[in-house]
Amino acid sequence: MDLSELKIPRCKNFNGYKPCFSYENCLENGCQHENEGTKTGVKILIISLDALGNVLDNTPVLYAIKRKFPVSTIFWITMPGAEKILLNNPFIDKVFTWTDEQRMIARQVEYDYVMNADKSDYACAFTNEIIAKKKLGFLLNKDGKIIPANQGAVYSYIMGNNDNFKFKENTRSGVDIIHEVFELEYKRDPYVFNLTGEEKAFVESYKNEIGYNLKKTYVGINTGCSELFPNKKMTIGQHVTLITEMLKDENLQVVLLGGREDTERNTLIYESFSESDRKKIIATPTTMGLRKGACFMDIADIVITGDSFGLHLATGLKKYIIAWFGLSCSAEIELYDRGIKLIPEGLFCSPCWKKVCPYNLECIQMIDLTKIISLTKEFSLNR
Repeated sequence: MDLSELKIPRCKNFNGYKPCFSYENCLENGCQHENEGTKTGVKILIISLDALGNVLDNTPVLYAIKRKFPVSTIFWITMPGAEKILLNNPFIDKVFTWTDEQRMIARQVEYDYVMNADKSDYACAFTNEIIAKKKLGFLLNKDGKIIPANQGAVYSYIMGNNDNFKFKENTRSGVDIIHEVFELEYKRDPYVFNLTGEEKAFVESYKNEIGYNLKKTYVGINTGCSELFPNKKMTIGQHVTLITEMLKDENLQVVLLGGREDTERNTLIYESFSESDRKKIIATPTTMGLRKGACFMDIADIVITGDSFGLHLATGLKKYIIAWFGLSCSAEIELYDRGIKLIPEGLFCSPCWKKVCPYNLECIQMIDLTKIISLTKEFSLNR
């Protein structure tokens, strides 16, 4: 066959390395398996790299993309640590990780759209490099400054550069805003986070291991947060007080949740209780990775958390959430009518997004533990 006679299929199953299906010759006979679901169609690259919660928070745009471009191929590039968030996602055809090799490959594809959600120098520089007919989100200009790539990104851009607007005036959620950035119709679609069949089997096995009781309300307490913003968590003492009150209610089953960075504090919280009370607390493992952490959270009926990845994970798992806020912006969080936000009242400095607090962490001290307990019991009675 002459080079000029080659007809390279545009089917998603074809990669040019080996037959998509054994002993089928697409090059000579044409594609035998192409349909609406396998046609390449419109090629879209989503750039969402930073912060696990942000990556998950951006997944609702996938519904809107498929409504706008039913026949399309969606690529997504993210940091290696966030790749597992996108596992078992039916909308995404290819996940690139932020490595030299994967970026090299991503740059060779010609896209119809590149959609950059991140206002970071490296994400914007990478967006500049991508070959695409249309670029949405954020770029770098010739002075190395981050700029909006399209009119839809202006609201988000101004909000990032105006503290009063971001902290006091904005009432829109981040999910809503990212749809505008990407010029998509916002229909309040949910997060896309799906446990695999194997993970669901693990959850059922773990329930058997802990003697899961359908009559009880399992209260997941997400104790920590990213080390980047350490003040987005309660004190150990507050957690002990909260759990002590919950242990008095026989209808409630406390479940300690957290990631690898929360191992030490979860141990301290757990060991603050007597041996008899420890038997009433399920201290889930914290070192088994993101996907297993999601499995442990899945046993909970309700999750109590600060504004952390745990909040977004609970949202993705469609849990009822009691979320408390201090330094971060509650308006930007979408709970999809499955939860309550507790916001400090009359505190001039909140939100602030400061890594170090000059005011003795008043927003943490003001967390209403009594309110959290009453809301939890109310949920338990009405579920």
